[in-house]
Amino acid sequence: MAKQTKYIIVSGGVISGIGKGIIASSTGLLLKTLGLTVTSIKIDPYLNIDAGTLSPLDHGEVFVLDDGGEVDLDLGNYERYLDVTLTRDNNITTGKIYREVIDKERRGDYLGKTVQVVPHITNAIQDWVERVGAMPTSDTGRTPDVCIVELGGTVGDIESAPFIEAMRQFQFRVGHDNFCLIHVSLVPVVGAVGEQKTKPTQASVRDLRGLGLSPDILACRSALPFEEGIREKLSMFCQVSPKQVFSVHDCESLYHVPILLREQGMIDVLTNRLKLNALSISKEIMLEGDTLWTQWREFARRRARDLDATTIAIVGKYTYLADSYISVVKGLEHAALNVKRKINIKWVEASDLEEKTMHKDPLKYHEAWQHLCAADGILVPGGFGERGVEGKVLAAKWAREHNVPYLGICLGMQVAVIEFARNVCGMTDAQSAEFREGCETPAIVFMPEIDRTTMGGTMRLGSRPTKFQDSEVARRSAIKKLYGSVDEVHERHRHRYEVNPEIVKELEGKGMQFVGRDAETGERMEILELDGHAYFVGVQYHPEYLTRPLNPSPPFLGLLLAASGQLEAYLAGEDLVDDAETKLKL
Repeated sequence: MAKQTKYIIVSGGVISGIGKGIIASSTGLLLKTLGLTVTSIKIDPYLNIDAGTLSPLDHGEVFVLDDGGEVDLDLGNYERYLDVTLTRDNNITTGKIYREVIDKERRGDYLGKTVQVVPHITNAIQDWVERVGAMPTSDTGRTPDVCIVELGGTVGDIESAPFIEAMRQFQFRVGHDNFCLIHVSLVPVVGAVGEQKTKPTQASVRDLRGLGLSPDILACRSALPFEEGIREKLSMFCQVSPKQVFSVHDCESLYHVPILLREQGMIDVLTNRLKLNALSISKEIMLEGDTLWTQWREFARRRARDLDATTIAIVGKYTYLADSYISVVKGLEHAALNVKRKINIKWVEASDLEEKTMHKDPLKYHEAWQHLCAADGILVPGGFGERGVEGKVLAAKWAREHNVPYLGICLGMQVAVIEFARNVCGMTDAQSAEFREGCETPAIVFMPEIDRTTMGGTMRLGSRPTKFQDSEVARRSAIKKLYGSVDEVHERHRHRYEVNPEIVKELEGKGMQFVGRDAETGERMEILELDGHAYFVGVQYHPEYLTRPLNPSPPFLGLLLAASGQLEAYLAGEDLVDDAETKLKL
């Protein structure tokens, strides 16, 4: 008989963006510390097939998976917290469900029947959740013991209704002992005296119960810990035990949320509710869970300590919404804490560095340049479209000329090539074909195999191998050493344009070395490093997608080490952490 996966559904009420993703990820982490195998699913009720065509300013970062799936940023949280590798099927959208049902209808699978939301759409949702919930997500190949399902949106939304109904039916399909519902709600602090109000949560739970779902656990977001009597009041009016009401108040960092939940007894509640003690877990796997928890607590402790700060300027196009670069921020945080530094991010809107801003808004222009010039390191992330590109070129130029540590990701690598071609190689009109299709000196060109007409899911996506060159330059490069001197690395990509191979020889002759190229053809430039510079690295892929709290991404690690003056010591093999007992995996 196949093992029955247990399901934890995380719903949200009162407002959107309340923190369901972090609570879902934190719950999964706590279960992993017990030695359980955990997977996750995110349900997004929008009609898009995937997140690939959504604007980062509208919906936050588009996260890319190994299989090329362009998904919601919450799947990035799941991978980072649970250290798993998810697939595009772990992100369910209304568009995917309706497309599957309509395709079946066209094939004749429902011949003679009227296709309806209930039962056809709701059955498709349940089948999808059950199928993906049993898929292994790690190299061990172990079937998940628990699947965390985050239900996007807010209870009561029209677009969420089919998913709510599907979960109502699903609780009977899998059985009472295999289904647990965590409802995340808001306890606002109102008035001058800061009184906490429970009515919004009461109303949200009432709506949820009216739809046929009763929460087993209440996770209440608030600025402050529960006042006296609030837990008991919520318990009384929401029909849950006081020990199943959790205060998820603002804390020092998101890394403290699992600790907060554990201290309030989340593991005991889940163990009792889902009969987790009945699961068979080997001592070896349980020891892995204990080690994970020790490492995580140390990581969170460092985040709270008063460490020396390192300032990194992020020069981007979508800086007005920090979630647009959430994986980049996490990559910097993970690298910083692993080398005992606190990260201080200065957001620089790329277009503010351009000369036209000096005439239009001098204050904004000078403030942007002040942030850039004062930074210990500069990071230029990916992006699409022409806006702000010349500002990114200027940032790369500043870093190169002033020996400031620099990391360029995707477009950040491409602007570094454009700047170098213009100002070092004398190609003054060098440009990207993305912005000037008929330019005379295209430093960046459109990849020949990419579809020029269909936008969704047609880029070079997913995990691809990059091979370090068999040359003396590559062998002594800092970035290869940071990767552990391996010959090949696998990283995730998301791009349509690449460095023009016709100008590579000239660029390398002037000192811009392409130490990593694609393993398939050897003609696609993947990693560049500048000769004689403190740390000037560009990567065509997106290393931020594979960063982990206890295992930082090498390009980010190099940037933080260089920006904090520790790179040479690290590459020489010196130990950066004094206390061996609390050393992280680094």
